[in-house]
Amino acid sequence: MSDNQEIERWNARYASEDYVFGTAPNAFLVSQRDLLKPGQRALAVADGEGRNGVWLARQGLDVLSIDFSEAALAKARKLAAEAGVTLQTECCDLAAWNWGAPRFDIVAAIFIQFAAPPFREIIFQRIKDVLKPGGLLLLQGYRPEQLGYKTGGPPQRENLYTAAMLREAFGDMTILKIAEYDAEISEGTGHKGMSALIDFVARK
Repeated sequence: MSDNQEIERWNARYASEDYVFGTAPNAFLVSQRDLLKPGQRALAVADGEGRNGVWLARQGLDVLSIDFSEAALAKARKLAAEAGVTLQTECCDLAAWNWGAPRFDIVAAIFIQFAAPPFREIIFQRIKDVLKPGGLLLLQGYRPEQLGYKTGGPPQRENLYTAAMLREAFGDMTILKIAEYDAEISEGTGHKGMSALIDFVARK
């Protein structure tokens, strides 16, 4: 599938009034609240309809929410307005986007598993590049066992995460948390049911 076809597919998916992944923030992200401080600058990668970026803004962070679907970001701005917070948004192709110099205290990467391994390596490196020294990566994804549950996520095994893969990818950071587990989640219609999850927190 070409990049344009993929964008069209996601724009079509986000075209409805309903929020595909719900409006509540990701539970893992919420569980890391104690690591956040008002005034920090945060990047929400592939933030879709904004549920996580808006939650970060509600904690007093200065948030940039990026995604390649303008339809999703329009809903993110609507969600931010309803919550009474400011959310900066930028529609971009992560492969071509200028991530810039170290400028973020927090990077939230929640279920960004659209990327096959070569592209994923680039994204992971750019995440490390854009974090300030001492900055935190908050990441959650599906493990390969998710293919058996079929309750969300990509159908490609190579797009899924293992602890060993994340340890290798972020071996130059201080790993604060890594946990593999199965749990029932309910995030709109997009992620619903028993799921094979992995949580990851690391400091640059």
